Amino acid sequence: MTLRALAVAILVLSVRNANGQQPAISQTGMAAQSNLDALVAGSPTVVPRGGSEGVIGSPYVDNRWLPAYITLSNKVPLAPIPLKYDVLNRRLLMRPITRPNDSLQLDDQRVVRFELEEPNTGLQGKKRRVFRRFEEAPEPRQRVSYVEVLHEGRYSLLKHYNKVLRKANPGPYNVEVRYDELEDKNTYYLRSPDATVMPIKLNNKALQAAAPGLAKALKESAAAKTAKTDAEWVAVLEAIDSK
Repeated sequence: MTLRALAVAILVLSVRNANGQQPAISQTGMAAQSNLDALVAGSPTVVPRGGSEGVIGSPYVDNRWLPAYITLSNKVPLAPIPLKYDVLNRRLLMRPITRPNDSLQLDDQRVVRFELEEPNTGLQGKKRRVFRRFEEAPEPRQRVSYVEVLHEGRYSLLKHYNKVLRKANPGPYNVEVRYDELEDKNTYYLRSPDATVMPIKLNNKALQAAAPGLAKALKESAAAKTAKTDAEWVAVLEAIDSK
């Protein structure tokens, strides 16, 4: 076993013990170790710290190291590992226990899905955020990237994350622009029952036009008339849409 694979194996065991749970059969043995070996084939990299000097904004979908449940193309799930999704550079980063200030870039060619687990906040319990390959993306170049599944029923609401880096230009006529800035340029997509996918604006009028099967219910929904955030729209769709 390589030193890198050994470090990951120790990390996995630590997470299992912290949770006080027995690992599933599919997460142990030679098959699971083979999957871990494949995942850690990426090269080590340093994670830029949030709020670092000279940059405004974050490259990550979430700045926290969150437990991630990864599924590979062979459908064998892995025990959770601390993960960050670097949207700007389109990569998955893992935190090694032996180098907590660094990260390991995963070789994600075999990753088809991962779920980030948000902790219990007191207002809500633990929450899983599901990300999968955007295989049905209208643009071929997007099909290897990940999309978050906000809602899945007859219709699916998907969120494709994108970050744009605006470089600083501290010239004599632009003295206030002294920092690089990362801007969110996310796009929402609606997947119809016939498997077609189209970009939409997240508002009632756009959803009614894109989802004729839900148009009547959306028009009559009081919640849909005031919904603005992702969570509010997910609640609306959960109430009126089902498989």
